[in-house]
Amino acid sequence: MTVAITTPPALAAGARVALLSPAGPLASAAELERAEHNTRALGWEPHAYPHALAREGYLAGDDASRLADLNAAIRDPRIDAIWCARGGYGAMRVLDAIDYDALRRAPKAIIGYSDITALHLAVRARASIASFHGPTARAALTPFSRQSLLCATSQRCDPFAAAPSLTWLQEGRAAGPLEGGNLALICALLGTPYAPRFDGAVLVLEDVNEPLYRIDRMLRQLILSGALERVAGLCFGAFSDRGGETDAAPRSLDVLFLEAALHVRGPVVCGIPCGHLADQWTFPLGVRAELSPSHGLVLAAS
Repeated sequence: MTVAITTPPALAAGARVALLSPAGPLASAAELERAEHNTRALGWEPHAYPHALAREGYLAGDDASRLADLNAAIRDPRIDAIWCARGGYGAMRVLDAIDYDALRRAPKAIIGYSDITALHLAVRARASIASFHGPTARAALTPFSRQSLLCATSQRCDPFAAAPSLTWLQEGRAAGPLEGGNLALICALLGTPYAPRFDGAVLVLEDVNEPLYRIDRMLRQLILSGALERVAGLCFGAFSDRGGETDAAPRSLDVLFLEAALHVRGPVVCGIPCGHLADQWTFPLGVRAELSPSHGLVLAAS
């Protein structure tokens, strides 16, 4: 069954953007200052929330504090978007208590990546709202990343226009809603109410700090669950900073990608600028896209 997805309103100049930390903590006040600078540089008005700089171990404050900031931003009619300051870990700890009803009544853009994948999947599962897999607010934005982010959230142009050279593991054409994000979070949410909507999707995967055997295990989980057989197409982004691989043979990651491709009925591509990279695309998750050798990845015509 096709589920109608609502796209939040485009962010105009002067849009009020909440800056908060729903997962891991910022390293310093300087990172929050950079987040505020980034917001202003994009023509928006930053609003840092009370616990944006909180820290409790590997979390940006306790669950109640992080949730309070997130729900306050969702409920505030003056806030147009939520830009997560960083990823890390912790977003999935608050998924059950997010005010999805308020978000459904007044959709607003949610921006971030990495651990924020949990939040992206949840708002689609519980509120059927598109969200934006893109740079975190604390990032040092390159012109490439900045342009893609503005295209996706403000200008409603194609965020994939500055296309790099892609590597095709399996050719074909696919059309469907964009889904995915961080591989570890996707696997962690399988079997929960927040699992991705794989059916007919163009699935995007990325990860960081995961050695080869763990990437292997997570891809195997998607294979054994039947998830890859349900997607229309598959896009591999960056799998960066893999540690503990001194004995790994060259191109070992490519072998894992090729093995996964055997379970996908449609096209499979790698090398898309998605993940823990300086230059990254912003993906409007939930929005229909097309994947083909002739055009690469593009948003589907409305």
